[in-house]
Amino acid sequence: MTDPVELELPVGGATLRVLRFGSGPRTAVAAHGITASGMSFRAVARHLPPDWSLFALDLRGRGGSADAPGPYGLDAHASDLCAAAERWGDGAPVAVTGQSMGACVALRAAARRPELFDRLLLVDGGLPIPVAEGADPDALLDASMGPILARLARTFRSDEAYVDLFRAHPALGPEWNDDIESYVRYDITGPAGARRSRAQEGPVRRDGRELLTSGAAFGEDLTGLALPAKLLYAPRGMTGAEPGILSAGLVAHWTARAPRLTAEAVPDCNHYTILMGPRSRTVADRLVAWG
Repeated sequence: MTDPVELELPVGGATLRVLRFGSGPRTAVAAHGITASGMSFRAVARHLPPDWSLFALDLRGRGGSADAPGPYGLDAHASDLCAAAERWGDGAPVAVTGQSMGACVALRAAARRPELFDRLLLVDGGLPIPVAEGADPDALLDASMGPILARLARTFRSDEAYVDLFRAHPALGPEWNDDIESYVRYDITGPAGARRSRAQEGPVRRDGRELLTSGAAFGEDLTGLALPAKLLYAPRGMTGAEPGILSAGLVAHWTARAPRLTAEAVPDCNHYTILMGPRSRTVADRLVAWG
């Protein structure tokens, strides 16, 4: 279960790319991070049992759905994820997961349409982000994602130059593997001599602002969950160093308030390699059965 089959999902005037990993009858649907793609679930899918299939969306404005029109935002992405569950769930509830921003998308989908899902797995995301009162979300976005946003505006002379940028990343380079490289190469588009990321800056900024300003809504989603949920979180963050993006205190705060939510720290990984490194096996194991 490595190379995906590319499918199309018609939704509200748009057609989204969906990557299907596996061919088993048990179904999971997945949402990726803010500038990522469904290919980020390649490693997780490989560790699923043969009776599972994982349908990983390329969300609007990213990957093979880069040219899909809006609306963007968490509600729109969650609606698209629900549409995938309805199309490939064969009338039965399915598992739903998401990483980083995709965890918020999966949470919103499970909160709004709980009848479609039987379990929710959040991967290093899905909790409200603490933001100081009166803070400017655009300034916070630039401060936290400045290099990432700058990459979306750059062009590269070749595919190899783009891959080299990621290979030098402190969170990815030391743990470089075929899954990470496949994910990076899937993201490349543009003409020869001006290669670039498929992710579109406008949708990324739109979604990033919402992540920073919707803490109360995410809190309501968590506390009102009608299905079992598990959070897996990494000890290291987006630069590969401690601390992780979700502190133990923040995790404890929300597991105490959300009765259907449990949490597990996953050792020896960062925000990216929890999904694309050796610990991806843990993600797959917990998606199949809580443990």
